[in-house]
Amino acid sequence: MGGRQVLAVRRSLAEALDGELPEHERLAVARSLVGELGAPGRLLELVADLASGEGDPEACARLSYRHVLGFDKLLLVDAGSRHMLRAHLWHPGGGAAGGEDVHNHRSPLASCVVRGRLTMELYASGDGGGAPAERYRESLAGRSADWLLEPAGAASLRLAQVAEYTAGSTYALPAHTLHRARTEAPGPTVTLFLETGRGRRRHTDVFTAGPHPEAVPKVPLSVRDYLAELAALAELLRAS
Repeated sequence: MGGRQVLAVRRSLAEALDGELPEHERLAVARSLVGELGAPGRLLELVADLASGEGDPEACARLSYRHVLGFDKLLLVDAGSRHMLRAHLWHPGGGAAGGEDVHNHRSPLASCVVRGRLTMELYASGDGGGAPAERYRESLAGRSADWLLEPAGAASLRLAQVAEYTAGSTYALPAHTLHRARTEAPGPTVTLFLETGRGRRRHTDVFTAGPHPEAVPKVPLSVRDYLAELAALAELLRAS
């Protein structure tokens, strides 16, 4: 099931990324591709197609939700264990003031800032000399989409790099890279986010300044709310 734009994106992902690529090549290809897919006109076509009910809205809604840190994660194209393309919508003044928790991902990722701006902080182990942090191993609950966070001991982190990305900018990160994103833009920030790779890690690492609940629920969007979010995103892209 899929509309014309959905099928075209799936074909582009498969042609560019389905081969056995070394990680550095996969990241370069994914970064180039997400820049093409994130071009305002092309992304608008995809989002408008999905907002009309094309694709598989029920399946995509189940994996779309309002993040506790103040941004919406909207699944656009799901290619199973290979590639997952999402739109992230960051609301001004939403979520925690410090941004996300420091974390990494299950797969290599690439992202394009479509609208607004994003600050990306990269971190490395402080080896005892950085800022103290609590480390957790994050996984998904067996029968739900909830995050499970298992304490993994004390750690320390040092800030290694800060980058500012404006509309049209792209970046790519290996799966293990520790990072944190935040935005202070006065209006909504939209990013197109691609996770890609056959070998997904079973867990991610999350670092917080203090204790964290052992489970954090993910509340998926209803199909109605998912389609409404896509329609609102399409209007935002038209106005950009």
